Amino acid sequence: MMKLFLAAALTSAAITSAMAIELPPEIAKQGSIKVAVVPNYPPMEFRDPATNTLTGFDVELGEALGKKLGVKIDWQQTSFDQMMPAISTGRVDAILSGMTDMASRQDTATFVDYLRNGPRFFVQQSRAAEFKDMLAFCGKKVGASRRTSFPKLIAAWSDVHCGGNPIQFVGTEGSADARTQLRQGRIDAAVQGGETLPYMMDLEPGVYLPVGDVFAAQFTGLALGVKEKVLQQAVVEALDSLISDGTYRALLAKWKLTDYGVEKATINAGQ
Repeated sequence: MMKLFLAAALTSAAITSAMAIELPPEIAKQGSIKVAVVPNYPPMEFRDPATNTLTGFDVELGEALGKKLGVKIDWQQTSFDQMMPAISTGRVDAILSGMTDMASRQDTATFVDYLRNGPRFFVQQSRAAEFKDMLAFCGKKVGASRRTSFPKLIAAWSDVHCGGNPIQFVGTEGSADARTQLRQGRIDAAVQGGETLPYMMDLEPGVYLPVGDVFAAQFTGLALGVKEKVLQQAVVEALDSLISDGTYRALLAKWKLTDYGVEKATINAGQ
């Protein structure tokens, strides 16, 4: 009898805990959250080459948030340029796709920040002797995705450090394209989020070498509609719960992102 009582008590506590986070009525009714994702940015989100299954840190974090909220995550694959229009028109409820929280985006979406990030230079390891420090990039061709904040950040760094010998920026179609151009020798160096480099270096051992540290502090955020105050609070509470119970740290360790973790959820911390 005592075992039955304890089991019932634990079950009741679990149900109460799951129901403690308030969701918007329409989300609670449909039992799911539509989340936009662009699966081309490992280890954040990508498709497993062997199974074509959607995977990555963001995907596993999203599923964990869904469990905390008691809803299913309905992943909606889209293109980068369609993500913000999708959130502003309500076609999706959220974006969880390695998106940097920037002040320029906060009129369209509210960001629950869950990761620190920042751009970092890297080169081919075979050319390591040419790039002892970041100043070696002055006057060189440096590539990065033109659809990110990296072009402006590279230009700002170049203005401060390179004087009359500025970096020659080369816009690419994404981080994968930048790495391709780097391997082909069409650019001298590339820039992508420092949080993604350890994973890429494991995939291609001996190919890439980071130079210097991240040169701008940013945050990665889960984007929600600016008017969705209840959902914003629900996601903050769910993320803080994942941080408290150790799930978040375990995911950071699995995807080699421990150095980029946050201590608690914040809203619109990006500049």
